[in-house]
Amino acid sequence: MALPKLTDSGELPLGVHPATLQETLDRFGMGEAQRIAVSERLQRIYIVAASTGHLARFVLYGSFVTEKACPNDVDVFLVMDDEFDGDELSAESSLLFDHAAADAHFGASVFWVRRPTAFGGEQALVEYWQVKRDGGQRGIIEIVEEFNDCQ
Repeated sequence: MALPKLTDSGELPLGVHPATLQETLDRFGMGEAQRIAVSERLQRIYIVAASTGHLARFVLYGSFVTEKACPNDVDVFLVMDDEFDGDELSAESSLLFDHAAADAHFGASVFWVRRPTAFGGEQALVEYWQVKRDGGQRGIIEIVEEFNDCQ
C-alpha cells in the first residue's frame, strides 16, 4: 500500500487511506525533533491499544498526517470490538481510554467507541474524522495490519 501524495495544502486527499504502521511512520515520522517525538508516541499508543486484544480499527487524523513540521500531538480514533471491557485494563491501558488522561500521559487526543455503539454505522463514524474544525475535509489514515503482532 502506498499512501497518496499530499495535496497542495499539505494534507492527504479526501478518503480513508489504509497503511501499515511502518508505512505511516516512514512517511510522517521523520524530520523535526517534535515530529519524531510524536511518532514515538504513536507507536506506544498503537502497542497499548493492540495489547487489549480488542482493537478493531485504528484511525489517524490531524496535523501528524500532514506536512506540518512540528505537530503538537497525534490524533487517534479507536474502534474497539464488542467484548472490550475497560474495567479489565492494565493501569497504562486504562489511561488510553480516558481522553484527558490520554492527553496527559501519551500526548495524544484519543477518542474511541465500541463497535455496537457506532451510531449511523461504523464506516460513517470513521469517515466523520475527515471533517476539520473549519468544516473543510481532509484525508485520514487507517492503520491496517495484524493487531496480534504487537501483543
